[in-house]
Amino acid sequence: MIPEGKYIYCIINSTYDRNFGPIGVGGRGDEVSTIGYEDLTMVVSNHPVAKITVTREDLLAHERVIEAVMKEFDSVLPIRFGAIAATADEIRNLLGRRHREFKILLRDMEHLVELGVKGTWTNMEAIYKEIESENAKIRREKKKIQTSNGKNDILNREKIGKMVRDALQLKKIEAAENVMDALRRTFYEYKLNQTAGDENFINAAFLIGRGRENEFDNIMNELGDKYKDSMKFAYAGPFAVFNFANITIYPEEWEK
Repeated sequence: MIPEGKYIYCIINSTYDRNFGPIGVGGRGDEVSTIGYEDLTMVVSNHPVAKITVTREDLLAHERVIEAVMKEFDSVLPIRFGAIAATADEIRNLLGRRHREFKILLRDMEHLVELGVKGTWTNMEAIYKEIESENAKIRREKKKIQTSNGKNDILNREKIGKMVRDALQLKKIEAAENVMDALRRTFYEYKLNQTAGDENFINAAFLIGRGRENEFDNIMNELGDKYKDSMKFAYAGPFAVFNFANITIYPEEWEK
């Protein structure tokens, strides 16, 4: 029989016990509660001490618990999905060893939330035409193919392909910078994450103060109107500060 441990969601400043209801990871209806050390508390629920399989349901449950905590606490440090301690004492010991680190992070993230923004071009054919019209080298290489009678076509096409990819990357950077400039007055920090596909030119996380969501929302609406014929934007949040203080706890830390 696999013993029961404590699945960890996040860390908060608190000196009292709290119960957030039967919303724990695993689909068993486990109660989400707290385990504390001095003025730090980890939000936890019961879970078998075994390597956890990543599923969409459990990922969403992990996020929902953190969202529930965020409704009551201004500073929340999310823990990366899958951290499980064997006992409550292991959690208290870890809080004691890393007390200063966690307190500083909680102070730095107080009253802050994360918003995510993705931007995509809606007409890639037009983008590629812009790249060709703006790049004389690409036009020259294309002309070589048209007049080569089939000689070295493969090499020339590979060369053009690389040039187009490089030009597209520069165009992504330019488009992302335009978005960043428009939003700059609203955020403290940002993180550019990897984009997916040619059409996705920005995939970013923004750290903003609580209460500035409406201002951020208004600017995103303005960007959507301004670029409605060529771009599409999607943004989500507020989230816990996953991209700015997402803590990983490694198994060997429990053994110290």
